[in-house]
Amino acid sequence: MAVDTLERPATSIVQTVSDRIRAAKPALNEGVAERDRSATFPTDAWHTLASTGLFRIGIEKEFGGADLPLTEQLQVAELLGVESEDAGLNFSAATHLASTAFALSRFGTAAAKAAYLPEIASGDRIGSHAITEADVGSDALSMSATGSIDGDHIVLNGDKTFVTNGPVADLTVVYVRSRPNAGPLGLTAVVVPAETAGLERGAPLEKSALRTSPIGTLRLRNCRVPRANILGGTGAGFLVLDAVMAHEILVSFTMNIGEMQRRLDATIRRVRSRHQFGQPLASFQGVQDALVEMHMDIDTARLALAAAATEVATGARASARIAAAKILTSKANLSTAQKAIELHGGAGVLSASGVERGLRDAMGGPIYSGTNAIQRLKIAKSLGL
Repeated sequence: MAVDTLERPATSIVQTVSDRIRAAKPALNEGVAERDRSATFPTDAWHTLASTGLFRIGIEKEFGGADLPLTEQLQVAELLGVESEDAGLNFSAATHLASTAFALSRFGTAAAKAAYLPEIASGDRIGSHAITEADVGSDALSMSATGSIDGDHIVLNGDKTFVTNGPVADLTVVYVRSRPNAGPLGLTAVVVPAETAGLERGAPLEKSALRTSPIGTLRLRNCRVPRANILGGTGAGFLVLDAVMAHEILVSFTMNIGEMQRRLDATIRRVRSRHQFGQPLASFQGVQDALVEMHMDIDTARLALAAAATEVATGARASARIAAAKILTSKANLSTAQKAIELHGGAGVLSASGVERGLRDAMGGPIYSGTNAIQRLKIAKSLGL
């Protein structure tokens, strides 16, 4: 984003970034189908997206950011979902914004912020975070990767998997156990540059959903990282993770709202223009009912996310609201994608139409950013169960 825009009111910055995203739409969507077929990370589209100022929205101005309030950040996130047809690119962007930009901005030391945030804001460095381990899954407190303090460094050892952006990331926030048998107080989050000796990134893992957003493995063998790269202090990793995952849900699933709205609008155009039995498909009650259900699912999810974001903006943890919003949105994404395919008829299952891609991309929603089963446990806890 041009420097002069950073001193404007938040509403003006939102408008500027939004206008740039709209203008970048052709470049963002060029070759989406081919990228999906080849499971290729869209480097050119990433740089185009970076040029809009998207990656600056939540970062402090002193590090090249726009420092937008959360609710304004989400306005931009929803617009990206509307304009970008590449849900994988959108998800990689959301991961970058939450896992690295937000984590560093909120929890980073002054030295780490100065070293990394300017290039995170510009998109010149791609961010990721490494949480999951093959034998642990959603049970983050049982992770086996370790971080041992050694003077002015922390030494990391372990293996991570399902690292979104991992194969292309320049920076990874790695979560490790720094104190055995200390529960939540035993985790530590560390910013690890890709060039760190002893860090090895695995090849992208083949998957059916969000194919342009690469995930991979991370191998850490005696990686020495300055203690200044620890986020929030030693033992604060669970606190960092909780805040980061909440932010990731709000950003990524708000992008899903935009994607669903684009899906609904395209489906309405389709049924208005397509005729069967001498009349537009849109005139049939069953078709109208399906479209109304899509609309209600989208609006319910949008309102749930907005309510959660409003609560978070006041400083509240809002775990139950965020969990409910995540469940509602992931389910809505799946159901609207299924309805869109049915209402497009045979064209809906053709790869060239792009409609079936929406269903594949929606499949991961109930799993990533904390499974829906985990989200239900959070809600149950809020109910005193």
